[in-house]
Amino acid sequence: MGGRIVLFGATGYTGELTARALVDRGARPLLAARSRERVEALAGDLGLEAGIADVSRPGTVRDLVGRGDVLVTTVGPFVRWGAVAAEAALDAGAHYLDSTGEPAFIRRVFEEYGARAAAAGCLVLTAFGFDWVPGNLAGALALEEAGPAATRVTIMYRPRGTGVSGGTAASMAGAVLAPSFAFRGGRLRAERTGARVRAVEGSGRLGLSVGGSEHLTLPALQPSLREVEVLVASGGRLVRGLPLATGALAILTRVPSLRAAADAVARRRLPGSTGGPTPAERAAGASTIVAEAHAPDGRRLARVVLDGPDGYTFTARMLAWGAQAVAEGRAEGSGALGPVRAFGLEALTAGAAEAGLRVR
Repeated sequence: MGGRIVLFGATGYTGELTARALVDRGARPLLAARSRERVEALAGDLGLEAGIADVSRPGTVRDLVGRGDVLVTTVGPFVRWGAVAAEAALDAGAHYLDSTGEPAFIRRVFEEYGARAAAAGCLVLTAFGFDWVPGNLAGALALEEAGPAATRVTIMYRPRGTGVSGGTAASMAGAVLAPSFAFRGGRLRAERTGARVRAVEGSGRLGLSVGGSEHLTLPALQPSLREVEVLVASGGRLVRGLPLATGALAILTRVPSLRAAADAVARRRLPGSTGGPTPAERAAGASTIVAEAHAPDGRRLARVVLDGPDGYTFTARMLAWGAQAVAEGRAEGSGALGPVRAFGLEALTAGAAEAGLRVR
């Protein structure tokens, strides 16, 4: 019998979707959030237990979990609030999964929390949703097909058909302002979000570069890799000018007073969880992820295309699958790991398919 699953942030937009996805899988998680009224109402609706916890009072988050439990958190923006849940899991000896897509926090998890988690025998899985499990899966499948001759992998995300939740908007604003990274020249380098615009052959779209977890995880799977490119498709004629805009913003926000002002504006305009796409909008949404592996001379060695549901539906289902798999002892290793290393390529492919993401 594994540890129990605790879902922190259950009353937020992504949190509630994840709670319902867990119940759909037969899990009985403890639901936790800061609003007693809202979390007890949701727990009552789903026939679950409720707990009260608030990131402004870290001790309440720590009290949610014990050794061997699985803490799933959807409370963001993670650069601002994510450390509270991560620290709580590590202090308790609990396993940890989150829904973040924020590069600065992802890097912190790997570089700051990874060794602590390994020493404690805990598994830490950051960015375990649409950001950035699909690219990890597509990239790993392409690299497996290409073999050791591959030195570059390019991944393009193309979500379509839905808007974003208030929490996602707040996280996106923080990600633009925070430091990011890319794996280039055989090592991880600092690189701002949106520094490059690239096209993926056959996609018909341009994409902006982002600091997905793939930069940290795929090189561990393929030692021959020298470059990882992660892109998010962006339409419109102005996309080619976005690297200049993000570059100017990055320079301006190096001035402490301007950075503080930008943070303040973002917090006022993007207050956090304020709802998101309706069920009908999610049902009409879809996503495609393309990964290509290339040789040093530029030859394409492999191409993998995944098709799936909207990002919110996938995130909820994937978090539910991952939490249940960890609780049941179906994950390997400890420390901060990518999804392929934690579950193996075959199991992750099957898990993603259960969440609606399949190889074309």
